[in-house]
Amino acid sequence: MKALLVKYKSVIKFMLTFLLVYTLLSFTYKLYLKYSDGTLYYPDYFTHLVAKQSEALLGTLGYQTEVTPHPDEPSMKLITNGIYLGRIVEGCNSLSVIILFVSFIIAFSGHPKTTFFYILSGSVLIYTVNLLRIVFLIMGLLYYPEYQEILHTVIFPAIIYGMMFLLWIVWVNRFSKQKKVNA
Repeated sequence: MKALLVKYKSVIKFMLTFLLVYTLLSFTYKLYLKYSDGTLYYPDYFTHLVAKQSEALLGTLGYQTEVTPHPDEPSMKLITNGIYLGRIVEGCNSLSVIILFVSFIIAFSGHPKTTFFYILSGSVLIYTVNLLRIVFLIMGLLYYPEYQEILHTVIFPAIIYGMMFLLWIVWVNRFSKQKKVNA
C-alpha cells in the first residue's frame, strides 16, 4: 500500500489540492450569491456586469440592445432590435468556469509569480471570451433562431470550455512544476 501511495503521490496531491481549492472557491462563490440581495445590482454584481457589457458590445456592433431585470427570475432580459432573444443568468457570468480553471492551475502550480499571473491573465481571457460568446450567441439567435438549441447547448459552451481546456494544456506543458518533475 505504501509503495502504491509513493508511486501515485503526485496524482493524489493533484486531486486533493484540486478538490480543496475547488470546494473552497465554490463555497465562497455560493456565499457571495446568497448574500447578493440584488438591491444595488440585480441579480448580482457579476451577472449584472456581464449583461451590461454584452449590451455595450452589441451596441458597438450596431445592434439596438437593452438589458432589463427579468420580473420573474434572477436574470437580465436581453432585447436586441426589439426582440427578446435571451436572458443572462448567474451561469452566464463565467465565474463558475473561472473557479474550475483556477482550481486546476493551483493544483498543478508552478512558480508562485508565474502561477499568479497565469491565473490572472487566464481568468481575464476566459471572461472576455465569455462576453464574446454571449454576443455571438445573441447574433446567432437573431439571424438563425431555428438553431437555438444547438447554439446554446453545444456550440457556445464548447467555446468557453474549449478555451479553458487549451489554457490548461498550455499551463501543464509550459509552466507547471509537474512538467519539470516528469521531464
